[in-house]
Amino acid sequence: MKKVKFIYNPFSGEAVITKNLDTIIGKYQAKGYTIVPFRISTEQNLEDAFLDIDSSYHHILGAGGDGTINQIINIMKKKNLDIPLAILPVGTANDFAKYIGMPADIGSACDKILAGKIQEIDLGKANDKYFINVFSFGLFTDVSHKTPTHLKNTIGKLAYYLNGIKELPSFKKLDIKVTSDEFFYEGNALIFFTFNGRTAGNINISYKSEINDGLLDVIIVKGENIRSTLSSLLAFLKLEHLEKPKDIIHFTTSDFTVEYSDSSLESDIDGEVGPTSPIHISCIENGLKMIY
Repeated sequence: MKKVKFIYNPFSGEAVITKNLDTIIGKYQAKGYTIVPFRISTEQNLEDAFLDIDSSYHHILGAGGDGTINQIINIMKKKNLDIPLAILPVGTANDFAKYIGMPADIGSACDKILAGKIQEIDLGKANDKYFINVFSFGLFTDVSHKTPTHLKNTIGKLAYYLNGIKELPSFKKLDIKVTSDEFFYEGNALIFFTFNGRTAGNINISYKSEINDGLLDVIIVKGENIRSTLSSLLAFLKLEHLEKPKDIIHFTTSDFTVEYSDSSLESDIDGEVGPTSPIHISCIENGLKMIY
């Protein structure tokens, strides 16, 4: 029987994964797979899940939110594991899983994976950390870190909008410099995104992005003043912000550098803490095998 390393986070989202373990194992066994589970906990290093992975394993099945999947991918790349990854979306946002069409229902998600194909997708890299969905800093990252999980679970993307508007008057604009072959910008930024996927916090921000074009989509909200920023947020709601970019910069690139002067500023990489300035960001074309 083919083996599958099943890495799951029992604390992701509302702990839905623990109620579906028998469903997952049953569906995989019915297709001739042997599930080898690893439960993520504070008592054990996640890297231990990869100690026995060899050619007898068909793929890794990761169950968790965006942050859990990010950790799995970074360990895979660190260990040079060229094995396909499949995702069960059981976190709060599950942005990338939704982008590739993974159903929220665990049983249906298993069915899709088991009937799916191995596909190569692009992967982002910020300094020495990889990301599958988005790298960001600025207001959105600050709001995401401050928004309580229960609000994200109950009212979804509306929680980000409400908290974002609340934080606007006190949030300090950033001085940034972006350098690439395609584009140069030096000036203000309220929000900075680099997308491989399309959504962040379930908000469809980078709706033109593709995961197999060898490019990353960079979106900068300049935030010149409160009026223009509120206008930009309204454009986000209407999905017009890339069509009528009054206060927004959007370009695509495979390689660039971004710098900012605030040494205390946290960046975010798929829900995990990211690197600090200066940051070299690149697209690794066909950098990851996935099943969906």
